[in-house]
Amino acid sequence: MLNFGRSRNQPRTARATTMGGLDYPDPKRKGNFVGKVFLAAVLTTLCIIMIKRSPSLNSSSPFAIHEPGVTHVLVTGGAGFIGSHATLRLLSDNHRVTIVDNLSRGNLGAVKVLQELFPEPGRLQFIYADLGDRISVDKIFLENKFDAVMHFAAVAYVGESTMDPLKYYHNITSNTLLVLEAMARHDVKTLIYSSTCATYGEPEKMPITEETQQVPINPYGKAKKMAEDIILDFSKNSDMAIMILRYFNVIGSDPNGKLGEAPRPELREQGRISGACFDAARGIIPGLKVRGTDYKTPDGTCIRDYIDVTDLVDAHVKALEKAQPAKVGIYNVGTGKGSSVKQFVEACKMATGVDIKVEFLPRRPGDYAEVYSDPRKIKRELNWSAKHTDLQQSLRVAWRWQKSHLDGYGVPNEMP
Repeated sequence: MLNFGRSRNQPRTARATTMGGLDYPDPKRKGNFVGKVFLAAVLTTLCIIMIKRSPSLNSSSPFAIHEPGVTHVLVTGGAGFIGSHATLRLLSDNHRVTIVDNLSRGNLGAVKVLQELFPEPGRLQFIYADLGDRISVDKIFLENKFDAVMHFAAVAYVGESTMDPLKYYHNITSNTLLVLEAMARHDVKTLIYSSTCATYGEPEKMPITEETQQVPINPYGKAKKMAEDIILDFSKNSDMAIMILRYFNVIGSDPNGKLGEAPRPELREQGRISGACFDAARGIIPGLKVRGTDYKTPDGTCIRDYIDVTDLVDAHVKALEKAQPAKVGIYNVGTGKGSSVKQFVEACKMATGVDIKVEFLPRRPGDYAEVYSDPRKIKRELNWSAKHTDLQQSLRVAWRWQKSHLDGYGVPNEMP
């Protein structure tokens, strides 16, 4: 018997159905066609969205592109005392700047001042982020095209570092590693690293040269030296241009009165001696506490090399200009002369016109007796030298800002 039927498993051939002289496509074939068109439309839409969101292809933000003739500098810690002054100088020199700061030590008010001074699109942007967050750091480098990094961000109080050393190793050493990794991953070619004379510890011979042995005696100096070592090891197999600036005790403020130093109230006890002098002169604290009068110095108090912030920023700009691929430059940034704490206090009294009460206390852990620089190398190679070397005048400029900003920047640090 012949079987004219079809097996259940035999597929039906796709064919057109004829009706009244017209050919109609098989409805299943029509459904497949519509589905394919729909899928193609969806994929095209997704591609467009991804292209628009891609920082490498999205030119809507000037910060996301390399623009010929414009140097885009990432300033970490740019809301802080030194970082904000560096940002002011870079913007004044027509650079493009991105500030990254978590505001743990910096001031949002300083950022707002800078934004008001340079409101033009593509000049300055502020990113609120923590450099200890690897994902955030990578996202910042992915979404922006940097030509150079000035890495200031760091906790920087010797006394605090002895009480909470792990904070310093995390904040300084670990965060520097994350920044360096991101720079390498995203092909950023220039690093200006903000280091410190604290990496030298307490040398037997003065003045300190760049060849002086580094034997730090407190966690702050140790953390900075570790960060330096990481950078130097990385440089051996990299063409990155690197400058390491080891600077001394920073004082002063912007001569035009736009920026100043406004430490958080809870950190006054740990802060710079200049801040303590001004607080005493303003009556915020009853007097000035000088820790240590039995050091082997002429008057028994510590001797330091005080560098004006304007000169320090100028050294960073010179370093940026002179940085060379595959080379590392290491420089001391100081005046080349030391002043004792007692001399500093007398200069502060003269600058403020206030007879500040002074209380002498035992030494602070981690402090060293005498530190001042030999600045001949930076003069010879970068053509830099300190110009604001009158201690009393630097303090007078800083005092002028303090008097006109009794509430600091007057802006809360909380982000909206």
